[in-house]
Amino acid sequence: MMLDVERLDETCIQKLAQEQVLALRIKNFLPHAQAIQLGDKILAPGFEGYINAPSIGRIGMAFYEAENQPLLIEDYFERATANIDELRSRCAPYASPVDTLRCMLDESWPAGAHLENLYGRKMYVGLSRVVKPGVCFLAHHDIFAKDAPDSFQAHSLEAQFACNLYLNMPDAGGALQMWDHDISPDQFDEMRGDSYGIDPALLGTPSLEVRPEPGDFIMFNSRRMHAVTPGVANPRLSLSFFVGYRGSSSPLTFWS
Repeated sequence: MMLDVERLDETCIQKLAQEQVLALRIKNFLPHAQAIQLGDKILAPGFEGYINAPSIGRIGMAFYEAENQPLLIEDYFERATANIDELRSRCAPYASPVDTLRCMLDESWPAGAHLENLYGRKMYVGLSRVVKPGVCFLAHHDIFAKDAPDSFQAHSLEAQFACNLYLNMPDAGGALQMWDHDISPDQFDEMRGDSYGIDPALLGTPSLEVRPEPGDFIMFNSRRMHAVTPGVANPRLSLSFFVGYRGSSSPLTFWS
């Protein structure tokens, strides 16, 4: 269900798009020590909680948080460039790993890859996401068309992938869980109520459970339900973004 690869290329991305695998992993995308050092640098100035999931920390703003509210959507776009620069600043003198991954996607995909454009504006990419010890990141799925229901661009996706580069990991726990069976957006909304997600126990045994190491990169089908088990002692920090797939002849796009 998960394919280990040396680097991203057209073949492995197509396997993910065609749902032959749930996830791709590049082990040691960054050296272990460098990943931890970068994580400490990124965390040092502090972070905020998600607007609609306050138990989860983040640096930057996810488009998901806007929830179709015009003022929040405007805030997202107004902050996009500054938030990209903020990650670069926190990573210095190292390069931002998100920039490296963006180049890798562009180089490896025949039609290239670029920043997603929504409502005629470039989107933000490179969210730093923090899960504090003891917090369960509830089961959820990520579907661009739910976040931007009035956008043809969002509805044109044939597949959507989540990309996570893990920098800091807790002493135990912090595993990524995934379920292969599909849950419709309406069914999920009914199950979650006012919460951003649902108790993973309601979904039964995960189809895939993997505990990343600092420096690992995982790319997975974000339309499938996924969760993170509670960690012990230390926060779990990852750099994350989405990749949109519109067929083999179209460019990949990325956003957070």
